Amino acid sequence: MSFVATTPPRFEHEPPIANDGFWPDIDPAEARTRMRIDGTVTAARLRAALVEAIAATNAQLTAWQAMQIAAGHATLAAVPAPSIDGTSAHVHRYQRAVACTAAANLIERHRSFDATNDGHQYADKLESPIDDLRRDAHWAIADILGRARTTVELI
Repeated sequence: MSFVATTPPRFEHEPPIANDGFWPDIDPAEARTRMRIDGTVTAARLRAALVEAIAATNAQLTAWQAMQIAAGHATLAAVPAPSIDGTSAHVHRYQRAVACTAAANLIERHRSFDATNDGHQYADKLESPIDDLRRDAHWAIADILGRARTTVELI
């Protein structure tokens, strides 16, 4: 038996994704690190997932954004909120919502890239993390909106 040490994959330069001016730009390299997305996800796939996550998150916050702009807040960072590590809690939560949504989308697509039995078993194991990521994104958006985190459904 032998042990082979490998170096971590090098990622190509991933320029930030420009947002609409109110919402902060998203740095793919930062999202990759936060969500522990490895080198099997190419820069192009990550960028596509983040763009979709930005669009979905922005769509959920459209009415809230309009209220904040009407109140004179030109950016999310300008909306009154506690500052954590020098950054608005709203900005942290927005970035979390986008990163979690993108990661959930990437994991969901994993099965289509590896259709072997092992790939299906691995994808089945990821069902719970997908739900956790979607929950975390939902909570981040609820926190921005000032709503309760709990969603109750009657069965």
